[in-house]
Amino acid sequence: MYNDLQVNSREERTTIKNNSRTRLNGEIRYPEVRVIGSDGSKLGIMSSREAQLLANQQGVDLVEIAANANPPVVKIIDWGKFQYQKMKEEAKNRKKAREKQSELKQMKIGLKISDNDLNIKVRKMRAFLDDGDRVKIMIVFRGREMTHKELGSELLNKVTGLLGDDIVIESKAQLNGRNLSVQVRKK
Repeated sequence: MYNDLQVNSREERTTIKNNSRTRLNGEIRYPEVRVIGSDGSKLGIMSSREAQLLANQQGVDLVEIAANANPPVVKIIDWGKFQYQKMKEEAKNRKKAREKQSELKQMKIGLKISDNDLNIKVRKMRAFLDDGDRVKIMIVFRGREMTHKELGSELLNKVTGLLGDDIVIESKAQLNGRNLSVQVRKK
């Protein structure tokens, strides 16, 4: 949490830690606050003391939502319920971020692969592409196969042709050591 910020002393860290914590009930001391009810309705602008009395009457907590707003926004809600909602929302955001992030899948193909094995690998690559992932196709040269790099290029063209017209080649074919590779994704 503190790694992102340039903090020089222990006092500054304590101040940052205390300021980033959500304030509750008596810790909220502003002359005026914008109050949101437990059902999401806007109750208007009032003093923090009035908002605290309103929360006490309902038997719930007064929670600071947006301290930087003018006037600061507080919500009348049960603290446990607020924490639960916040935790659920963060988990949902993390899940969305993971879903958006497409993975890079690798598929290695030998130069002497049979047609049936090649069709199975192409089917698997199509499944990866349909899931939204990018695929790195690697043609692996073994032994003296390095002298016939043109056969690797032909095989790579054959594989991209079998994948169909709905793919985009992200990078041109590159020879890295004993591997000829290209990255593809779905249009």
